[in-house]
Amino acid sequence: MTTHTLTTPEFDIAYDVHGPLPTADGRPPLFLIALPMDASGFRALTPRFPDRTVVTYDPRGLGRSVRKDGRVDNVPTVHADDVHAVIEALGAGPVEMFASSGGAIVALALVTAYPGDVTTLVAHEPPLISVLPDAAAVERARADYRDVYEAKGFGAGMAAFIAMTSWQGEITEEYFAQPAPDPAVFGLPSEDDGSRDDPLLSDRSWAVSSYRPDFAALAAAPTRVVIAVGEESLGTFCGRTSVAAAERLGQQATVFPSHHGGFIDEEFGYAGQPEAFARTLREVLDGKK
Repeated sequence: MTTHTLTTPEFDIAYDVHGPLPTADGRPPLFLIALPMDASGFRALTPRFPDRTVVTYDPRGLGRSVRKDGRVDNVPTVHADDVHAVIEALGAGPVEMFASSGGAIVALALVTAYPGDVTTLVAHEPPLISVLPDAAAVERARADYRDVYEAKGFGAGMAAFIAMTSWQGEITEEYFAQPAPDPAVFGLPSEDDGSRDDPLLSDRSWAVSSYRPDFAALAAAPTRVVIAVGEESLGTFCGRTSVAAAERLGQQATVFPSHHGGFIDEEFGYAGQPEAFARTLREVLDGKK
């Protein structure tokens, strides 16, 4: 692995290249992205592609990457420009891309703005509120967990976030009538550490979940776009957004093993099935699934 830093007046982006460039097999590099997550989240997935040149990066303001624009919000089109800059810096032509969660939304923005950057995009569980019939209720639920976080801190906010993202089906008044979840039930701290800068629980990433894809542009792009969903996510918020986004592109969501973080191991506390996940990803990238 080699680590590089792309420096501009707005950011210093750290990215890692696992393998040679040009690639040994002649295939495009495989770029893995997520948001709000840095490259460390792909420590379990990357080594399962030993035959590929894999690229990971830390989005601006996360991990090793520094933002110098004076902002703290996450905007998909801004991150898409950053990913485009990294792809250009690689000098290896278009990439194949696996993108998860907010990273999947960034990747959709990337393909829209720079359709020549990506040959195949596997967009895993993009949390696109706009594609849901109950979008207004979901936005209300998003504001609720943000308010809990602002009032009580990380543990309470994360518990409320988990309750929202694990709810089965549309968000209804029954959801809002529930008592506030106990952080201890999820193994989360009950005490408030005083911080309020979490990119997931604050409103810093609302532009991500509020993003409205240009489905016509995505359909017209030369990129093969595959919308993916975890088998354990079906019926939940991200499962529903994935299925709905796939339908907007005239396809069925491709089912992957495990849950929203199916590619991670026990290092992050809620292990997925990275071995099975990698097998499915390989099959999709190879056009076999």
